[in-house]
Amino acid sequence: MLQESYRVLDQLRLPNGLYVASPSDNYSFVWIRDCVYIAFAYLEDESDTYERTFYGLFDLFRKYEWKLDILVEQKPHYEWEYVHARYDARTIDEIHDEKWGHVQHDMIGAFLFGIGEGVRRKKRMLRDESDQRIVQKLVRYLHNVQYWKDPDNGIWEEWREMHSSSLGACLAGLRHVRSLCDVPGEMIEAGLDALMKLYPRESADKSSDLAQLSLIYPYQILHGAMAEKIVEQIERELLRERGVIRYRGDSYYSTHEKEYGRGYPLSFYEGTEAEWTFGLPWLAICHQLLGHHEKALSYVKRTEQVMTRPGELPELYYSGQSRPNPNTPLGWSSAMYILAKQKLTVNSLHDHQTSVHLRQLEI
Repeated sequence: MLQESYRVLDQLRLPNGLYVASPSDNYSFVWIRDCVYIAFAYLEDESDTYERTFYGLFDLFRKYEWKLDILVEQKPHYEWEYVHARYDARTIDEIHDEKWGHVQHDMIGAFLFGIGEGVRRKKRMLRDESDQRIVQKLVRYLHNVQYWKDPDNGIWEEWREMHSSSLGACLAGLRHVRSLCDVPGEMIEAGLDALMKLYPRESADKSSDLAQLSLIYPYQILHGAMAEKIVEQIERELLRERGVIRYRGDSYYSTHEKEYGRGYPLSFYEGTEAEWTFGLPWLAICHQLLGHHEKALSYVKRTEQVMTRPGELPELYYSGQSRPNPNTPLGWSSAMYILAKQKLTVNSLHDHQTSVHLRQLEI
């Protein structure tokens, strides 16, 4: 399964190290966030695949450095003025042909976190002074927009409000690059204060959201009882047979969407929400971090059961159905499965070695 999952990622990887989210017509674009999450599958790898993805993202930011230079001085007013979230896979140009929720502070936090995590693992993340300069400007960008009180479109790219997942991503990213550039301490303090005011909610409109798992993995902002509460909340409210719904009342690929569109109140779509496959391995990883190994194993097995082919996971399944949507395979989903499976394997090996050692001591 792992080999096939890596094969999926190989097929989605571009020559510049970036990834298209999916080979489908709807998703054959480059998203900054998707690239970061997919790259995490190579964090423990001895190859340079992890670094190459971030070099590709650095090149993207260099291409639009002129825009960053404006944004570190002038606070944007319109969504299209912010750093864009997705790009043409062939040219790596911003996409302007449709309205999009580009105010996504979490993707900047995710990128910074990925850089810092790579440095922590002794990887060569910064090629030269230009990369160093980009990191500093991204920090200044988050400072100028005041991410701790600037409502964003969030991880799902929808309406603007304050999201705990976005705050957590920025917090983790800023903490991870403090050794690489100047990060004003008040940025971290303000972000943490805003996050704690929202906890345990994702936002004013959403009491629980799949995106909140990012506060546990990869960002590890929440630990112990606070993390347990988030996981329990998501399992109770959002877990379904073939995946995890993003939040209650989600209209994206709802079984009501085709007939009625997406403009009704959240309550209209409750019970019809799509089931996202990467929620299963994401829960597995969180349970591993919380020490619940049997629970993690059960989620890995459930993930394997919803694969359309060995190693291939769709973005989602329609509510209560075994029919996936066209965004199959989804790179982010395969990467989350790889991470969950590898963590499970490492922990199982550690448990086995400990058991053998204890038996030897008894002898």
